[in-house]
Amino acid sequence: MQIYRLGQTGPDVSAIGLGCMGMSGMYGPADRAESIATIHAALDAGINLLDTGDFYGMGHNEMMIGEALKGRRREDAVISVKFGALRDPAGGWSGIDARPAAVKNFLAYTLQRLGVDYIDIYRPARLDPNVPIEDTVGAIADLVKSGYVRHIGLSEVGADTIRRAAATAPIVDLQIEYSLISRGIEEKILPTTRELGISITAYGVLSRGLISGHWQKGQAAAGDFRTDSPRFQEGNIDQNLALVEKLREIAQAKSVSVAQIAIAWVAAKGKDIVPLIGARRRDRLTEAFGSRAVDLSPEDFAAIERAVPKDAAAGGRYPEHMLQHMDSEK
Repeated sequence: MQIYRLGQTGPDVSAIGLGCMGMSGMYGPADRAESIATIHAALDAGINLLDTGDFYGMGHNEMMIGEALKGRRREDAVISVKFGALRDPAGGWSGIDARPAAVKNFLAYTLQRLGVDYIDIYRPARLDPNVPIEDTVGAIADLVKSGYVRHIGLSEVGADTIRRAAATAPIVDLQIEYSLISRGIEEKILPTTRELGISITAYGVLSRGLISGHWQKGQAAAGDFRTDSPRFQEGNIDQNLALVEKLREIAQAKSVSVAQIAIAWVAAKGKDIVPLIGARRRDRLTEAFGSRAVDLSPEDFAAIERAVPKDAAAGGRYPEHMLQHMDSEK
C-alpha cells in the first residue's frame, strides 16, 4: 500500500481510505459483525485511514469503530471525524451547528464513543451559515493545541471558504465528492486546494454504488437514503446505468471490474487525492483494493472520457434542497 501525506503538515495515510458511513444504516441495514470484520481486513491490508461522522447512526458508527479498534495500536489508525450535523430522535436532519462551544462539546462525546484520547483529523461536516469559518476552525485549532485533535480538515466547502479557513490555521485536507460523474471540484475547488497545498479525500467515488457495476434498478431498501437521491430516480436511473454499461466494456477489455476502473480513475488524478471506499463487506473491500493494480493508459483515459463524458449523469448528486445549502455548490 502506498502512503501519502495529507496536505503539507498532515498525517501519512494509505492511498485509499475506508469510509464507514454505510455501516450505520445510511444504505439500509448493515451487518455489524461483517462491518467490524471489514474494518479489521482494511487495517490488515494496510489501509489506515478510517472516515466517520459523529452523526452516522447518531453515534453508532463511532462506537462500532471503537469496538473494531480494541486490542489494536492506536497509531495504526488515522481517524477522520466529521461533526456538526444535527439530528432528531426520528433520525431526521435539522441543520448544522459549528459554534466554538458546540465544536468542543461534539468532540468530547466523540472521544468517549471511539474510546480514544485524540482524533487525527477533525472537520465540520458542512459550513454553518451562521458561524464564520474562522470561528469554527479557530475552535478546532484550540483543540489541536490542547492535544485532543491532531489535524484540521474541511468538508464540502467552496474555494473562498477554503482560503479563509487556511488563513486561520493549517488545513490538511478537504473531504468532498469526486467521481467520474461528479466532477464539480475541477473548475475552482481543486485548483484552490492545490495552490494551498491541501489534499482531497474523495468520497462517493462509486457514486453511492451507482457506478460500481453492481447496482440494479429497485435495489434500494427501506431506510436507504438513495431512495431520495435524484440519480437513482425514475427518469434518471436508466440513463445513468447506460453509462455504467459503457464503462463495463472498458473494464472487461482490461479484465477488471467496473468499480476498479472508477476507483482507479479518481486515484490517478493526483497523489493529492485519496479515494474513500465505502465498502461494508470484505468482498467489496477486496474488489476496491484491487483497483491499486489497475494501470490506466492515456488511451484508457480517452476511452473512459468517451464512455462517461463530464456532466453526462442525469440528476444532481444530492436533492436540490440540500444542494442549495452546500457551500461547495456556490
